[in-house]
Amino acid sequence: PIERARFPLNAPTYDPSYFSMPGSYGSLVELVVKQTEAVQAKAGRYENPEEHPFFPDDLPPLPQVLNSAAVSVNVNKKIWDVYFNKLLPLFVSSGDDGNYASTAARDLECLQVLSRRIHYGKLVVEVKFRDEWKHYEPAIRARDKKTLMDLLTAPAVEKAVKKRVAKKARIFGQEVKVGDDSDENKGKYKLDPAVVSRFYGDWVIPLTKDVEVQYLLHRLD
Repeated sequence: PIERARFPLNAPTYDPSYFSMPGSYGSLVELVVKQTEAVQAKAGRYENPEEHPFFPDDLPPLPQVLNSAAVSVNVNKKIWDVYFNKLLPLFVSSGDDGNYASTAARDLECLQVLSRRIHYGKLVVEVKFRDEWKHYEPAIRARDKKTLMDLLTAPAVEKAVKKRVAKKARIFGQEVKVGDDSDENKGKYKLDPAVVSRFYGDWVIPLTKDVEVQYLLHRLD
């Protein structure tokens, strides 16, 4: 997000009617994501169980590494919606500087990082299940989503995660000018740390737990 924050909204990047392109690629950002995923799939990116494509229908079948339950769990549609409709408005300025290709490239990076972070929950919850299957199995058989969510929720850990990502945003997102020793830019950030913390608390952590619950519900299939 820090690199994406360098550019304003650049709305034409997301407008299917703005670009005239052969084929049904939709907007520029959809074109960039689809074409990049196609190349990366050939290179083996999606053989890694942490990686999930946003447009899987355009790719060959993916190999199974985790339990077969993992194959059906993909929340990238939610991630796409949350990123463009919830996160972007929080940290990019309005306006248009014409850098549409660069904007789409930064969006792709953000989407893939978020997807990897959130779907990594399947690997984490598989370990939890193997270590504490006696706690999880009754709730799975009862299709009890609430109990599963309660088992996965650790408020202290979630609070620590939000603090950690905010600290990282403060460290890596500072406005720095070489040769300027004044206090003028202290406390100025390319990306507001509070936005990062809020985004994790409101969307990243809940989506990760959603992935974990979905995975567990199919774990005994």
